[in-house]
Amino acid sequence: MNMLLVIALILAMGATLFALVRGIVAFLQATKEQLNSPEGGPSQSSLKQNRMMMNRILFQAVAVIIVAILLLMKGNG
Repeated sequence: MNMLLVIALILAMGATLFALVRGIVAFLQATKEQLNSPEGGPSQSSLKQNRMMMNRILFQAVAVIIVAILLLMKGNG
């Protein structure tokens, strides 16, 4: 069980890093014109940035929960 949780933790940390890098890349690709566009809603780039950062938060939360489970298992046994 421990090994399964460690593998899941590694996958969650990798997914967190991947989402973080994709969000930063999307942020860096946004131009000043896109940021100051007169359109009423957010641009596709802004939506992608938000989606990637929300994914990062989700994956990071999963990793923290797995660490908490591992610590609880370590404390009980």
